Amino acid sequence: MSESVQATASAEVTQAPHRIAIFTVVALALLMSTLDGTIVATALHAIQEGLRSTINWTSWVITAYAVGQVLALPLAGKLSDMVGRRRFFFASVVAFTAASLFAGLAGNIYVLIAIRAVQAAGGAGFTPAGTGIITDHFGSARDRAVGMFGTIFSTGSMIGPIFGGLFVSYWSWRGIFFVNVPIGALLIVLGLRYVPRDRKRPAGARRPMDLAGMGLLGVGTLALMLGISYLGEAGASATSPLFIAPVVIGVLGLAQFGRHVRRVSDPFISPQFIAGRGFGAVNVINIVYGGAVSGLLALVPLYAVDRYGISTLGSGTVLTAEGSAVVVMSSLATVALRRTGYRQPLFVGSVCTAIGFVGLAVGPVGLSPYAWLALAGCLIGLGSGWSSPASRNACLQLAPDQSPALAALRSTGRQVGQIAAVSVTAAIIAQSASPGQLEARVFIAFAVLLVVCLPVLARVPEHRGAW
Repeated sequence: MSESVQATASAEVTQAPHRIAIFTVVALALLMSTLDGTIVATALHAIQEGLRSTINWTSWVITAYAVGQVLALPLAGKLSDMVGRRRFFFASVVAFTAASLFAGLAGNIYVLIAIRAVQAAGGAGFTPAGTGIITDHFGSARDRAVGMFGTIFSTGSMIGPIFGGLFVSYWSWRGIFFVNVPIGALLIVLGLRYVPRDRKRPAGARRPMDLAGMGLLGVGTLALMLGISYLGEAGASATSPLFIAPVVIGVLGLAQFGRHVRRVSDPFISPQFIAGRGFGAVNVINIVYGGAVSGLLALVPLYAVDRYGISTLGSGTVLTAEGSAVVVMSSLATVALRRTGYRQPLFVGSVCTAIGFVGLAVGPVGLSPYAWLALAGCLIGLGSGWSSPASRNACLQLAPDQSPALAALRSTGRQVGQIAAVSVTAAIIAQSASPGQLEARVFIAFAVLLVVCLPVLARVPEHRGAW
């Protein structure tokens, strides 16, 4: 018996470096995808001038990335299981890297928006495939390994605006896309070396894709975003058919999608994962406390320029404190999660985040505008970092065997929140002579929404320990 225990311990020791290498590959992919979601924010003004576009269409460089992920993430979760997590991971890396290259070469805003959607589809595969790879090879430590994803996402969010400011100031906005090419090449080399091959699946394991469900979700989401985006155009009206028609189509499409998934045997997204016991509350949290927070934070560099006249490079670094706080707090929360459970960090983190958004909106008190924004961002980072591992594990713990699909759904919810936050805010400020003041009001309104949604946190299934 003693020899058996020693052999097991020895196996764990020899596998540890390999697991670290696997985690590094997955982490680098997640970092690249997150970096590309935030690096664009600082370069919006430069892209607008470089491609001679309007701020409303330019904001779609961010929105198209989010929309592309909303449409691709649920599909990515299924494909990850169907074709193999390693195989799908590499396909996603190739697609993302190629799209990044073409985005840097884009000659007009419409081509850039289209390529960003393709790029998002490639990046959508990283989270479900990466989560599946981690859960396959980390055993009882998978909850802590997955919990560390928050640190990766936050690091990307933090350094993205900084790199964006550097590229715009000292080179070109095109560099924010070109930077992904060498990273993607490195990922392929490391992944082929360290990520184990996929296990063979039973011959009858593959199921047909729910194309009707994918189409309904895609039409509904895209139509709603087009309607909201139209409001930002000069002379736009809420009574115009150009607004009413896409909104009606979007609502009908999403309603029909809801009916569809409850009627088919193998839907695009299982209805249990949307509103089943425990899942509904977790999805609301991911949309409101995760996605919308990320979406509004992506606009903070623009807010710094519009309201306070901070330079492009300065605005790119203003969220450094927020990112640093998330990295530190996510790491601490991951370690403490088995003791705190899920509800306590979610509640404390949400209140802290709401206070931080109020801080962004009010004028500086005793500090420079830059220092004040950095301080408010740090407070948001403390809240987001403390709650992030809980929101991620609360979803996966409900059905660990479905980790790729659930990881995809969580990311989908966050992207929906980000789309809504960015699109609505862009539509509000596009026609304003004082966009900074309106952005401040949006921050206040969102802080109120966070407080109103606090009772939802009590419906999150509590859990302590490994899963």
